[in-house]
Amino acid sequence: MNRPAPSRVRLYDEQDLDSVLRTMAYQALALMPAQPLVLVGIQRRGEPLARRLQLHLQQLTGSAAPLPLYPIKVKRYADDLSLLHAHTQLTENPELANLNLAETTLLVVDDVLYEGHSLLRTCAYLAELGARRVLSAVLVDRHACRQPVHAHIVGIHLQVAEQDIVECHVPPFEADFSVEVIRHGRAGDTA
Repeated sequence: MNRPAPSRVRLYDEQDLDSVLRTMAYQALALMPAQPLVLVGIQRRGEPLARRLQLHLQQLTGSAAPLPLYPIKVKRYADDLSLLHAHTQLTENPELANLNLAETTLLVVDDVLYEGHSLLRTCAYLAELGARRVLSAVLVDRHACRQPVHAHIVGIHLQVAEQDIVECHVPPFEADFSVEVIRHGRAGDTA
């Protein structure tokens, strides 16, 4: 049997996602304690998402200065969900080690929560540095997480087939800000 060619469906465009991020910022404000808050953007796309969330938080609070943001490089899967590393790779950010993380709330931002390996590895690393309160925010939760982690703030809840790919297009890595699903043919489907 022939499997149909993958099809691409755009679910959210820039205007939709701006509204989603604004709602996520409101949710973050509700969770923000009196102690300092720092954003941690998981690279690649979590970092520019954290920057967008940072702007919304700054607007909502009327703060003159944006919240501090620290990128952290974490990698396990390629964009097509092929496994790159058997063990999730994390490149340490020495600037985080210089913070008093016991007195700081960290909000980890990523694009898609899939199996949870990147979020788990990031939270474990931050705990090793002395973090006592780590929250997480994801633009899309696929509800396929297999690790003992969850997102405290979720912009979009999607339940798609396991072989389908959720793509978050985030400038500067892509030209436009959008969320698309690449649907792959199912076993038994015919062309």
